[in-house]
Order: sequence, then C-alpha cells, then structure tokens
Amino acid sequence: MSAAPFAVHQDVQALYRDHHGWLQGWLRRRLGNAFDAADLAQDAFLRLILKPAPKGFDNDAEARAYLRTMAQGMCIDLFRRRQVEQAWLDALAALPAPCEPSPESRAIVIETLMEIGALISRLPDKARDAFVMAQIHGLSTREIAAELGVSDRMVQKYLAQAMLQLALIDAGLKH
Repeated sequence: MSAAPFAVHQDVQALYRDHHGWLQGWLRRRLGNAFDAADLAQDAFLRLILKPAPKGFDNDAEARAYLRTMAQGMCIDLFRRRQVEQAWLDALAALPAPCEPSPESRAIVIETLMEIGALISRLPDKARDAFVMAQIHGLSTREIAAELGVSDRMVQKYLAQAMLQLALIDAGLKH
C-alpha cells in the first residue's frame, strides 16, 4: 500500500471518529428513522473511502459542511428511490387480482383434456404422432418428416387423416 492511500484512510478514520455520531444524529432528525440514518451514515463514509474528499478540511465546520452536503444528496436519492418503489407498488396494486378458476371450472378443464387425450389415443400411431408433434409441440411439416423418417407429403397425409378421424369421432360417426 502506498503512502497516499494510507493517508486517505487515516483521514477517513479521523473523520469517522470525530463526525460519525454527529452525522448519524443529523440524519436521524432529518429522516425520522434511526435505521435509515445508520445506513446512510455508513454509506457516506464508505463513499469517502472509495472516492476521497477533494481536499483535506481545515476545521470541523468544513468537514461537517462537506458531510452534510453529501448526506443531503444521499437523502434525496433515498426519497426518490422510495417514491419510485411506492409508484411501482401502487401500479402493482392497481392490477386486477390473478384470476383463479373455480373447482368446477378446473374439473371441466381436466375432463375435457382427458376426453381429448382419449380421442387422440384412438388415432393410428403415425397419424397420432404427427398430430401431437404439430399441434402440441409446434413442429413444422419438415421437422415432423425428419423425426418420423417420411416425406413432407406423407406428414401432410397423416395430419389430414388425424383431423378427419377426430372429426368423425367427435361427430359420433366412428367409435
């Protein structure tokens, strides 16, 4: 460690020792909250360690004026952050509550899905596979053809066959 950073840390230690209590009290009166005051006081001295004051201080009044100016800016930042947080919370609160289906609606959906699964299971194997890949997994005709090892035209036939079979089953014309 070179002499300059050591001197800066010595200066910050002296400032901390001499003015931390005063700064924390000033912040507590300004913020009305001891916890926020303690946090901001610590943050002020941390800033001094990370970015030292431009020059040394000739007396306590200059040091306190510098610390007060820095702390005022930090208070403004805190108030702004809290306003943004509150605006965000207000916006979230204004959103409609998540809609949860009733137990009856859930039962209907589950029953419908079971019926669809039963219908799909009645399809011939290749038609069923092509239908599921297209409708459930969103694969293209070319991707399905590659997966099944058939031509694009054959996939189109399988899909047409599946749609026809499902329409017939749904219409009650096929058991």
